[in-house]
Amino acid sequence: MFGLYENEGFSVTGVSDVQALQKKVMEQCNQMEPPVRAVFTSVEVDGKYVVSAEIPPVDVSERPCFNKAKGRIKGSYIRIGDADIPMTEYEIYSYEAYRKKYQDDIRPVERADMSSLNTAKLDSYLFRLKENKPNLAQLSDRQIMELMSVVREEKPTLSAEFLWGLYPQAFFPQLGIIATAVQGTEYCEPQPDGSRFSDNKRIEGTIPEMLDGAMNFVRANTRVRTVIDKDGKRTDIPDYPMNAVREVILNALVHRDYSIHTEGMPIQLIVFSDRLEVRNPGGLYGRLSIDMLGNSQPDTRNPVLANALEVMQVTENRYSGIPTIRREMKSASHPEPEFTAIHGEFRVCLRNAVISTADEGKTAEILEFCRTPRTRKELAEFLGIKSMTYGIKRYVEPLVESGQLALTDPKNPGSRSQKYYSL
Repeated sequence: MFGLYENEGFSVTGVSDVQALQKKVMEQCNQMEPPVRAVFTSVEVDGKYVVSAEIPPVDVSERPCFNKAKGRIKGSYIRIGDADIPMTEYEIYSYEAYRKKYQDDIRPVERADMSSLNTAKLDSYLFRLKENKPNLAQLSDRQIMELMSVVREEKPTLSAEFLWGLYPQAFFPQLGIIATAVQGTEYCEPQPDGSRFSDNKRIEGTIPEMLDGAMNFVRANTRVRTVIDKDGKRTDIPDYPMNAVREVILNALVHRDYSIHTEGMPIQLIVFSDRLEVRNPGGLYGRLSIDMLGNSQPDTRNPVLANALEVMQVTENRYSGIPTIRREMKSASHPEPEFTAIHGEFRVCLRNAVISTADEGKTAEILEFCRTPRTRKELAEFLGIKSMTYGIKRYVEPLVESGQLALTDPKNPGSRSQKYYSL
């Protein structure tokens, strides 16, 4: 915007020569690579001209747009708050990797040879691969491995090591999972005994092995409620639906950035008292944005890795991961999963729905309040929650399941006249 003075409440100061201003802006636009084109709008306010110059976004395939005089490395910037921050080499590489379709998942591992792979597991993959593919079955195993990027330049590829390697971390020490369990809600918050974590483990191996190890870690560091209904039937309810947890971890392993820029960055799995977070090196790939997750077919950062895991029946590879996470969380009456992409990192947060220690006081209040039978509306007003449905699921239904509250009309739980009372 030109012709406004921000320090005086955006008062109109005006532009003396609109054409000269537009020419100057266009000169600046032409110094960019690729060149950008401004769309100008000028209006007269109190006899003075105010001019706007709108710069349409450059297509993802042409980014980063940079100042030619400074070059791609020094002339590329990213907007953070009110500041223009020089882009890191990795941020620039991320755009270039998408534009040039780099496949970091099939780069050859220079120090490795075929003896570093588990022959039995590789043979099983080749057998599955050739099933119902008569043309492929006619080729030798060596030809198939070259064709399917198991081997390149006489070396096993990164995908091969992380699918069938005896110990992939011998070549990539940091490409694993750092799993920690925190007793509170803040990372590294000291506990009374001085410890920072209740559990801390480095999970290594192939992708299927790391997936199993991470799932075992989550099971060991989360709770399972046992609920017995009025008929004596027992139900175990975990802090998080395990199908959702599996999809989150698997997505991180399959879709993380495996470039040389992130070789020192492990995946982080953190179990807090109120949530589970997975932090994944590498932001969203290509044109994908947060609001598109699960709603459109995305570009795949590691297509060979994803396809091989489909053959191995570890993943469906049908872009069903995000919808599955959302569906499982909703089915378990948990809050919506949270997805965040910032500074070359993708995060998923799953929040649990188990009544925490902080809610125990509220539980006692509900039980006292319900010594007189109460309706859903009365309970929601008592809890100070606008969403009656959320309040009942979050606070009341667990008390019914545990036998602390009862229904006045148990045969018609959805009845409008339904009331809850303490036992």
